[in-house]
Amino acid sequence: MKYLSEFRDEEIVRTLLNKIRKCVTKPWNIMEVCGGQTHGLVRHGLLQMLPDQIRMIHGPGCPVCVTPVSLIDKAVELALEHDVILCSYGDMLRVPGSTLSLQQARAKGGDIRILYSPLEAVSIARQNPNREVVFFAVGFETTAPANALSVEQAYRQKLKNYTVLSAHVMVPPAMEAIMSDPDTKVDGFLAAGHVCTVMGLSEYVPLVEKWKMPIVVTGFEPVDLLEGIYMVVSQLENGEYRLENQYKRVVGKDGNRQAVDLVKSVFEYRDREWRGIGEIPMSGLFLAQKYRDYDATLKFGPLKERISEDSGCLSGDVMKGKIKPHECPHFGKGCTPEKPLGAPMVSSEGACAAYYNYATQESTE
Repeated sequence: MKYLSEFRDEEIVRTLLNKIRKCVTKPWNIMEVCGGQTHGLVRHGLLQMLPDQIRMIHGPGCPVCVTPVSLIDKAVELALEHDVILCSYGDMLRVPGSTLSLQQARAKGGDIRILYSPLEAVSIARQNPNREVVFFAVGFETTAPANALSVEQAYRQKLKNYTVLSAHVMVPPAMEAIMSDPDTKVDGFLAAGHVCTVMGLSEYVPLVEKWKMPIVVTGFEPVDLLEGIYMVVSQLENGEYRLENQYKRVVGKDGNRQAVDLVKSVFEYRDREWRGIGEIPMSGLFLAQKYRDYDATLKFGPLKERISEDSGCLSGDVMKGKIKPHECPHFGKGCTPEKPLGAPMVSSEGACAAYYNYATQESTE
C-alpha cells in the first residue's frame, strides 16, 4: 500500500476486525505506548469496534504530558527573571506549571517563541549575540537527534549564548517500569513506530525475553493499529511472546544509526522524573561532559526540588493505565482544554485531549 487512504480502507479494516474476533477467546489488556496511537484509536472509533474481550490501555507516550512541573517552572523563570529568549515547540505553551504556564509567562512579557526546529534557535542565538537563547528541548527518541544536532552546531560555531533545557525521556525504560509494576494489568504492547524509526528494534528484545510479553511495533493509521492488535492477540492466544514489526514500511531493524550515534555523543543517560509517574531509572537524556557549557541548568541555576501537584489531576493514573481519561472526576468539568488541570488535556498527544475531542458519549459511559 502506498497511499494514506489505503491505511484507512473500510474493507481492510472490516477484514482485520473479523480476524481479531475469530482469534480472541479470553480477555486481554493491550497497552498502546504512544499518544499518537491513542489518538488514532479514539479518533477513528476503533475502541468501540474491538471485541469486548480486548481492553486497550493508554500508555505514557506523550513527552509533553510527562515533563515535570519543575522543568516548566524553570522555563518560566528563565523567561521572566533572566530575560532569555525562551524557545520551544508549541505544545508546551499551555501546559500548567505550579504557578504559570509558558503562555501566561508570555502574556507577562516573557520573550517566548514557538519554533518548528531547534536549529532555528541556534540561528536566533547567532543573530542576537547580546541575548541568551534557551531551547526547551522536549521529546522522546524522535526529537532527540535534532536537538543533539543543535548543540553540536552551537559547539562548532563556538556560540556562547545558546543553551538547552533538556526534558528528553526514553520509551524503553518507561515500558520496563510498567512491566515491573506488580499491579500492572498489561498483557502485551503496541510499541511506537516513529521511536523505532530512529532507535531500531534491539532495545525491545531484552524486554520481551525478561518479561515474556509480546511487543509489536506499529504505525498510527487504523489498518496499522488493528493489524498490530491482531498480531499481539495471536501471540497471547498461542502462549507466545516475541518482538514483531508491523511497521516495516518505515522501521528497519537497526533504525537510523547516524542519528543514534549523534544522540549518544551529545547526551548521556540518567534517572529522570516523569510527571504524574515518578522517577524512572536511566530514562532521561542529559548533556554529556563535553557539552556541559550548553546546559541551561548549569548556566542559570538548577531546578527547584520536586514540586508536588495538588491540582487533583489524575493524569498519572491515566498514563499508567489505571483509569481511562473519562473516569477522572475532573474530566470535562473542572478540567477542559480551556482550563486544564494537567498536560494530557492540552497536549496534541494527550489521552485526555483525545477523549475530550473525539470520544462519543457511548465510548465514555
